Amino acid sequence: MTKPSDVQPIRAADVTNYDHEADVLVVGFGVAGGAAAYEAAAAGAEVIVLERASGPGGSSAQSGGELYLGGGTAVQESHGFSGDTPEAMFQYLRAALGPNADEEKLRLYCDGSVEHFGWFRDRIGLEFGQDFFDRPTWMPLAPTDGLMWLGENAWPYNELSDVVVPRGHRPAAPGFAGSLVMERMVAAVAEVGAVTHVDTRAAKLIVDGDRVVGLTARQFGKDVTYRARKGVVLTTGGFVDNEEMLVDHCPLLLGHGKVSDGLDDGSGIRMAQAIGAATRRMSMCQVAYTANPAMTARGMLVNGRAQRFHNEDTYPGLWSEAAIREPGKVWVIMDETGFEEVPPMDGLGLQPAFAAETIEELAEEIGLDPRALAQTVENYNAGARAGKDALGKDPSWLRELTGPFAAFDPAKGLSPYAETPPESTGYAGFTLGGLHTTVDGEVLSISGEPIAGLYAAGRASSGMHGEGYISGTSLGDGSFFGRRAGRAVAGTR
Repeated sequence: MTKPSDVQPIRAADVTNYDHEADVLVVGFGVAGGAAAYEAAAAGAEVIVLERASGPGGSSAQSGGELYLGGGTAVQESHGFSGDTPEAMFQYLRAALGPNADEEKLRLYCDGSVEHFGWFRDRIGLEFGQDFFDRPTWMPLAPTDGLMWLGENAWPYNELSDVVVPRGHRPAAPGFAGSLVMERMVAAVAEVGAVTHVDTRAAKLIVDGDRVVGLTARQFGKDVTYRARKGVVLTTGGFVDNEEMLVDHCPLLLGHGKVSDGLDDGSGIRMAQAIGAATRRMSMCQVAYTANPAMTARGMLVNGRAQRFHNEDTYPGLWSEAAIREPGKVWVIMDETGFEEVPPMDGLGLQPAFAAETIEELAEEIGLDPRALAQTVENYNAGARAGKDALGKDPSWLRELTGPFAAFDPAKGLSPYAETPPESTGYAGFTLGGLHTTVDGEVLSISGEPIAGLYAAGRASSGMHGEGYISGTSLGDGSFFGRRAGRAVAGTR
């Protein structure tokens, strides 16, 4: 159990000696910490990055590696999507990350997206795949897949603007690309002169009056003190691994899987709260339901009442957020024709949990009301015949479901070979809320004033998101506002 005393600040007057000193201390070396460290060091500041693990990367290194970028990047242009604008990007993200997305941060992010793409390419050395993946998916697996749809072409988002273009940018790596992003980030940070101290867990902030001037840490079983001449940047991640904080702030994630490196325990948030920092939107989170998008697009998602609740061809994180709030287990229902249409690479070798000749028999097998499920299929088929789905699924994915029928249980995961724990719910998530910051990463007090010498970025802060999420906006938000925090603490903004 965490205790308030674990994070209570230390007065500078009580510190007799500093073991290390730098202009800027960055706490946590994921993508936000790396971006902050890079910009601060590139501006001429002496920078030390503290990482509690034995090496950099954090949850960023374990991510899919997608970056949500647009406005007319070179990758978009190379695939013939030449009409994108910051305004069109803003309109989409405001809707998809909402309700209640942070419009000030979002506007800056969209306006600066092309420049941010160039920073990743030219300064960090990140290369992007040359192919366009144009089908529903959680994540393309080929290293050549450099651009993907992330819901922009699905209803209702395709009606927000005349500009409907993909903005999911994929680094050139097979499968999960987060490790490549962080590999290049670590090299770039070292090249500009920032120093990294691993196996160093920040513990308490050191304050001189109302100003943060350093911190204490534990390093190989010893207490170590660090002085920051200009400021401290907290990029310690969210709090999905802290059960007490989930109970207090984000109970929706209780009992489900966690998307993290196991160290997203809210420690940075708590350290800042201990000196009066404000938090924002702590109940916001992202949840992924491990249904296969290639199958949902060709079939339907139904809840415990055998009813559809969302168009299945959109970004899967959006129907995941809806699914966790639906009654009962959510199933993927397909017919044999749809199942056989799934490309082998997209199908991932998955086999149905249940199959039956008629939809009524299938309903009996999975514990749904046979009449209700039969009516749901008939309603879906009527929409397919008319070319207009009641929930807005694009006509290109509509086809009458005729049987034999199959049901897939997302709680079994996306790998046919994985050992699924019996307690798995099929859902896994992470938190989006955190410290209340300005667009330059200044941490605000509960009175609304910046706390001198304290900055935050990434999942330790409350970023662009409202109640929605799109892949690539964690790495995108963390790196973009990490950069701004790095420049601000170094005194160049």
